[in-house]
Amino acid sequence: MENETPKAGDRSWLWTIAVGRKPAFTLVRIVVLVVATFVVFRFILLPPVRITGPSMLPTYRENSIHLVNRLAYSWREPRRGDVVSIRLAGHSVMYMKRIVGLPGETVEFRGGQLFVNGQPLDEPYVKSRSRWEMPPRRLGVEEYFVVGDNRSMPIEDHELGVATRKIGRAHV
Repeated sequence: MENETPKAGDRSWLWTIAVGRKPAFTLVRIVVLVVATFVVFRFILLPPVRITGPSMLPTYRENSIHLVNRLAYSWREPRRGDVVSIRLAGHSVMYMKRIVGLPGETVEFRGGQLFVNGQPLDEPYVKSRSRWEMPPRRLGVEEYFVVGDNRSMPIEDHELGVATRKIGRAHV
């Protein structure tokens, strides 16, 4: 066999680097990668969520981007303190909120303090409190009470309330 030396201007080595020596195998790898990416982002992760508004300060900065895992609660129930992404205002608007009330519990705000089943809840993630007032609300079997961490805002300016089991866990 002769050892061929590349001729001046020969750029076949670029093709070899880009596609490899087996173009059909490279095409199969690309198709598998595209399908796997589609499955992960369509069925496992929600599209990235951008934080707009100050309701989760100081835990999450405004305009930060976070991934949401749809399957996080397939193997376990949501827990108090989990930060989740939920739809409270239609299909295209996602909110990031913290779970503070679990199914069957009664939640209320008195003088800015959150009470669950009549007991004050310790919330180390809340840095500034306000004078929120909300009458007791008993949650249903599949309901979770969610609220943002920034309690310095007036309660009227806050999106809070009841979410169902269709939630995804937010990741930092």
